[in-house]
Amino acid sequence: MKKIKIAYIGGGSKAWARVFMTDLALAEDLCGEIALYDIDVPAAELNQKIGARINENPNTVSKWDYKVYTDIGAALDGADFVACSILPGTFDEMESDVHLPEEYGIYQSVGDTVGPGGVLRAMRTVPIYEGFARGIKAHCPDAWVINLTNPMTACTKTLYDVFPEIKAFGCCHEVFHAQEFLCCAAHEILGVERPSRREMIIDACGVNHFTWITEANYNGTDMLKILPQFIDKFYDKGYCERADVAPDDYHDDPFLYGNKVKMDLFKRFGVLAAAGDRHLVEFMNNSWYIGDKAAVDEWQYHLTTVAYRKQDRINKIEQSRRIADGTEAIEVKRSDEEVVELMKALLGLIPPTVSNANIVNVGQMADLPLGSVVETNCVFSRDSVKPIVAKPLPKDVNALVLRNALNIENTYYGIKERDFGRIFEAFANQPLCSNLRLSDARELFTRMVKATGKYLKEYFSPDKPIL
Repeated sequence: MKKIKIAYIGGGSKAWARVFMTDLALAEDLCGEIALYDIDVPAAELNQKIGARINENPNTVSKWDYKVYTDIGAALDGADFVACSILPGTFDEMESDVHLPEEYGIYQSVGDTVGPGGVLRAMRTVPIYEGFARGIKAHCPDAWVINLTNPMTACTKTLYDVFPEIKAFGCCHEVFHAQEFLCCAAHEILGVERPSRREMIIDACGVNHFTWITEANYNGTDMLKILPQFIDKFYDKGYCERADVAPDDYHDDPFLYGNKVKMDLFKRFGVLAAAGDRHLVEFMNNSWYIGDKAAVDEWQYHLTTVAYRKQDRINKIEQSRRIADGTEAIEVKRSDEEVVELMKALLGLIPPTVSNANIVNVGQMADLPLGSVVETNCVFSRDSVKPIVAKPLPKDVNALVLRNALNIENTYYGIKERDFGRIFEAFANQPLCSNLRLSDARELFTRMVKATGKYLKEYFSPDKPIL
């Protein structure tokens, strides 16, 4: 059994931590220490107690030593892996990110990657990740760094820009849901039992949350050729791909959707958008799919409010406390996430594995800027992540992706330079801001910066005018 140390930055996580810890508990060939670091120390201590409960579970095959650290350097010292999963700021800041633009006719279904909310979240997050990168370089330069924080692209870019020799990649499960969607098409059109998503072999590329599937094969069948039949059958009523719900059971869950946007984009472009509809709509002009609340209903997805997220957080904290004190059992079962599997491949414990990952573009996407962060398939093997050259996107799709990739690059460099003017130009060029007059864009940007100002004052000069 391989003994390792995992530094978990954001170790007070309310949801993903449990998924990660239970997956590790079922990793029969791994053991060691999980160093929980979080600025919210009581939250990390709660996860330490949950870890102890997981160790006691009869299904557990690998017991881990959960330790809480109040010093990030000590948590990083000697780590073999670093997992970064943080919430930059609080939901109060996210509330202004998501809902203040509504006063200007801009709706956001997620608000954490692109659009006005994505830019402001990046402004809070990038400076924090600069510190993470410096800490990793000082304390565990040979560790593999797994980023799970949004905005994924900007976070991963920061790690590589501050510490070019870093061994880092960003993990996102959105592509998995597109594979499940294709499995639904196989079931409905081919008449087979619904396959496992791992049986759906795909080529995907783009930027995180705006990736596209250009090839898909199931058991010798070209799935993109049969998709039109599936879309013709379910376009009007929608089809949710989640295995634990009925296909039309997306109406009341703010995180589910009917995939009508995905189907419409396929009808337009002939390739399959990989992310969930809630993410996809934020990368395109706001008049296309998210112009108002009526459009949201028409396209069969939801605007996930921050009020909902706040209540969901309260519920998760309460559940964490019940699990920690033993009044509620925690189920130890394998999730559909791939992080632990990728760790095993990097350690050489399993054969090379192919999965989608976010890393620096060294040519795997020839039509996007070199040095930007892109999402493609990669081969994970012993101490190695090698990107696979992706099939080129259709030119019209590439134009959509390129606009967003350049916006993310300009947002990043504006933050790196602490240049409000450059950040604003990326803000104003967001597709969701396409209907804004420049004067309104300046006003909105200024108001949003002030709303999150306490998280920026450490990094941006308080005497420097915003615009």
